[in-house]
Amino acid sequence: MQFKGVIGQTRLKQHLIDEVNSNKVSHAQMFLGKMGHGALPLALAFVQYLFCEDKQPTDSCGTCSSCRRIEKLEHPDLHFSYPTVQTISKSSSPLIKQWREQVMQQPYFSLNHWLKIIDEKERKPIISVHESQEIIKKLTLKSFDGGYKVMVIWMSEEMNTQASNKLLKLIEEPAPKTLIILLAESQDKILQTILSRTQIMRVPGLEWDDLTNHLSTQRNVGADILESIAGRAEGDLIEAIELISQDEENENHIVFMQLMRVCYKKNVLDMIKWAEDISATSNENQKKFLQYALHMFRQSLLRNYTGDVITRVSEDEDAFLKNFAQFITGNNILSMSESFSESYYHIERNANSKILFTNLCFKVMRFIHEA
Repeated sequence: MQFKGVIGQTRLKQHLIDEVNSNKVSHAQMFLGKMGHGALPLALAFVQYLFCEDKQPTDSCGTCSSCRRIEKLEHPDLHFSYPTVQTISKSSSPLIKQWREQVMQQPYFSLNHWLKIIDEKERKPIISVHESQEIIKKLTLKSFDGGYKVMVIWMSEEMNTQASNKLLKLIEEPAPKTLIILLAESQDKILQTILSRTQIMRVPGLEWDDLTNHLSTQRNVGADILESIAGRAEGDLIEAIELISQDEENENHIVFMQLMRVCYKKNVLDMIKWAEDISATSNENQKKFLQYALHMFRQSLLRNYTGDVITRVSEDEDAFLKNFAQFITGNNILSMSESFSESYYHIERNANSKILFTNLCFKVMRFIHEA
């Protein structure tokens, strides 16, 4: 992959190019950020530029032997490690065909998406100590082309403790011209000893224009819907694509309006009915709704303080906010946000959704009349 194939991230692209051209490539680097921000495409473009035999000022040439092999993910000095379901395979190598197909088709993908590809039962995948032994073995081999050997460890926070400890020495003191790139979404799940041995590069969310421009060329979506989706995705391409493919924005909008109306009217029977209806949906749908509600609260505040200058909503949402936004003020925004965020936290931990949403209804009823 060339840098021109990576969406946005102009500053990071230049940083990586400068790193190669100044011959100051750190031997262990961590690209930290959601996979929807583009950590994997950035890593692939970085490696291709590093291996390129005819480097250009802003990108790899894309035509030399090394570039062609990197683009096919078949370069003998480029290796990958990724989580696997242990009962299927204890190491990455047996799944390399599925990996190559997924990356070449769409390099922006999540752990859940990868799991659906490799295991129909969707059991928890990890990077185990067996995989760490394979990583060490691959990186101790002599370079095929006499240059760099590179290991890209995708979703490295899924390494268990034994695997992490086994890789410590390799990460701290690798062989000459060895590059280890760890890709991770959350540093909280990674051992501090691993973090202290890597150069961390944070991959931020995609800029608004970069995300909307890409979506407009790839998806047949109306401009107003696109604005709403991009606003909710917060720079995450994977999240934006999921919102488009699931067509949830309209459904969540209806559910949100229903909640606010029954709470405003203090109609207890309808509130309980609303809670029963949403609790009958899947946990994932419930979390998506709660995220949507938080988005609408933010847009309400923006409308109150800026008119509609910087709001990111569809036509239907904008029509609703004309009357609703006045009920989200400094008197209740913190309470509203905390209640919905806490609900999201508890849903993730399999709380009783019927009790949770019933309680949320009564909180909203109180908060909405405090505006």
